[in-house]
Amino acid sequence: MIDAGLAVVLATDFNPGSSPTPSMPMVLSLACTQMKMMPAEAITAVTINAAYSLGRGDEIGSLEKGKRADFVVHDASDYRELAYFFGVEHPHSVYAGGRIAFSRSAPGR
Repeated sequence: MIDAGLAVVLATDFNPGSSPTPSMPMVLSLACTQMKMMPAEAITAVTINAAYSLGRGDEIGSLEKGKRADFVVHDASDYRELAYFFGVEHPHSVYAGGRIAFSRSAPGR
């Protein structure tokens, strides 16, 4: 599909019937190991491509001026680790609407 120029979209579809995982790193890992996608292709599929599939690509899905700033800063030395070490908790901090919503280094943690 990628070679044909199609925009692939990946998500968890978290539900107890057909997709009982809420784990995006697991989805990234499956995309890379079972669907033979490159890590960059898989990350694109779960971010900007997913946003455009919902008709919201102009608002969300990538870090650009004027878009809503929802993003995660991962404790990883390379983006490819997100799919490779899918059982490891990578998030260092989470931002929603440009404001910090979670930080592993927050007081009391």
